[in-house]
Amino acid sequence: MDASLVVPLTEEQQRIRRTLRDLLAERAGPRENRAATTTPQGYDPDLWASMSATPGAAGLALPEEYGGAGRGPAELALACEEAGRALAPSPLLATGVLAAPLLAALGTREQRAALLPRLADGSLTCALAVPGGSLALALGLTGDNTAEGWSGGGRAGGVQARAVDGGWRLYGEAAQVLDGHSAGLLLVAAHAGGFARSRTLLFLVRPEAAETAGLVRTRQAALDATRSQATVQFRDTGAELLGEEPADVLGVLAATGRAAAVMLAAEAVGAAREALDRSVAHVGAREGSGRPAGSLQAARHRLAELYVQVEAAGSLTSCAAREPGPGPDSGPLALAHALEALRATAGESVQLPGGTGSAWEHEAQLFFRRAASDELLFGPVRRLRARAAERTGLFGEVAA
Repeated sequence: MDASLVVPLTEEQQRIRRTLRDLLAERAGPRENRAATTTPQGYDPDLWASMSATPGAAGLALPEEYGGAGRGPAELALACEEAGRALAPSPLLATGVLAAPLLAALGTREQRAALLPRLADGSLTCALAVPGGSLALALGLTGDNTAEGWSGGGRAGGVQARAVDGGWRLYGEAAQVLDGHSAGLLLVAAHAGGFARSRTLLFLVRPEAAETAGLVRTRQAALDATRSQATVQFRDTGAELLGEEPADVLGVLAATGRAAAVMLAAEAVGAAREALDRSVAHVGAREGSGRPAGSLQAARHRLAELYVQVEAAGSLTSCAAREPGPGPDSGPLALAHALEALRATAGESVQLPGGTGSAWEHEAQLFFRRAASDELLFGPVRRLRARAAERTGLFGEVAA
């Protein structure tokens, strides 16, 4: 049950989808995924190396001059959809979707030359750390990221940055950092300056460097084990400013957030399609067992409704991935529809098997936990829709 996108796929896009689907079908089944989440990294490094090599998932959207494939959002969305279909734990979201665009947009020429090729070939992973577990707000998905002091507010809390002897020192804590316990590079949003010059900046922290001795990273228990999370503490930790001042850091974060919303929506659509396929297969098996067709009529009707909901979310995501400009404005709306579709299909996949579907170790629970976890991290859906309405001026003046 895999409908084509609104616009027919090119030959290259078909190759990307086919290559990733075959690779993940072979090496990212439910058993392999569970084993991968128990590793120190929280994912299978060998699988990530294969994904980065062919079809180059890690660097699909990075410029060719830095070792990337130079492709666009549509190709990256295809990769994310296949990763979502398999629920494969990997650094694709944290590194390829969140961190790499920020490094490309804000980094100096030297920083881009030193870091982007390593991100593109998969040898370096990166995590975006924002204080207070406010990732959705920092990315402008659920509110205006310039209107609230989510990075610290200039007084206490969050992560504070202080200029010392020509460098920077960080103090504070960031929670729910995706891949934060294992990433080879941290990209940290911190508040710098007093009230007169209050601003949010991004900093590079290299966990293995000697000057980062005050860095403490603790892996957290997560509702969805395929989304590894960590608490990161900065105790007089050395850091390097990303880019040069002045820079529109909040604007770049918001643009990255709108683009990331499309990739998250693609992941959710892929997971929803797989959950729906499993439910259809289950109903087909029950019909084949000789059970009266009338007893399954309600289930068939419900699955038909879910199919329409999932494909509508897929169409909206596909259109958002093809929008021109820096960060599709319809990304948060596509994400809201995709998360709703995943929640509905995951819930149905839990209910259809009866009592076994509610067991924590049942495969259907993997999709249910992904749906719940993503809405906690990037939602809720109602706030995604409200923010999309603000940005499009649906109820009045267009928001920033």
